[in-house]
Amino acid sequence: MSKNQLAKVNQLKKVLEQDSVQEQFQNALDENAGAFTASIIDLYNNDNYLQKCDPKNVVMEALKAATLKLPINKQMGFAYIVPYKNKPEFQIGYKGYIQLAMRTGQYKHLNAGEVYEGMSIEEDFLTGSIEITGEKTGDIVGYFAYMELLNGFSKTVYMTKEEVQAHGKEYSKSYSYSSSAWQTNFDQMAKKTVMRRLLSKYGIMSVEMVSAFSQESSFNDEAEVQEEIDNEANSEVIDIDTGEQVEEDEEQDPAQKDAPKEPAF
Repeated sequence: MSKNQLAKVNQLKKVLEQDSVQEQFQNALDENAGAFTASIIDLYNNDNYLQKCDPKNVVMEALKAATLKLPINKQMGFAYIVPYKNKPEFQIGYKGYIQLAMRTGQYKHLNAGEVYEGMSIEEDFLTGSIEITGEKTGDIVGYFAYMELLNGFSKTVYMTKEEVQAHGKEYSKSYSYSSSAWQTNFDQMAKKTVMRRLLSKYGIMSVEMVSAFSQESSFNDEAEVQEEIDNEANSEVIDIDTGEQVEEDEEQDPAQKDAPKEPAF
């Protein structure tokens, strides 16, 4: 590690050691706060691109993940802190969306995956159901996300690879960047796209999930996320603690409720 890298890592550690920062992680994670802050150091220590970002901003983005109790280990695929033009961006992985949905206790099955050449895709235009059958015989041609609620309602969203590519080019600020997740891990981003579309349009959204949609700046244009919330999202929002529906006049703005406060660095 170069002297400059070591200095950056030490600067990050000093930020994390501040009482105001420790307090926020403790409030969000209780006894898991220490392990989470250690994972931030490990992430920063092993990412040369992230080290170009201001350590204080990295911590602020990590606090968003902590608020949602999503680990930022890259290999786990729940959430990421990704640099964009030397600015860190909090990004939820498709597994993170699955995790948040399952916490509501309303989902029986939730899955996303690839569709290959040789598979058959049949849509029932009357019921809106999609059936995917067959064996993998070639390249990936599309992606699906599927859910089934405890009450029996089920839904599948399918997008061709070309549709996902067009979606990424339209909404992602970094789609063409060589370091973008769209270029380095397209399949993960594609599954995230169909999963988010499925949950926002057909799923039961907890206050925590709405907060996640609101907080995620990611590489996707903020207008896309807001459009999903305002125009497409299922209006039925439940309290994750009680399982009861939240009335419109009782619901606090989730971005205000759950967003981490600015630490006094």
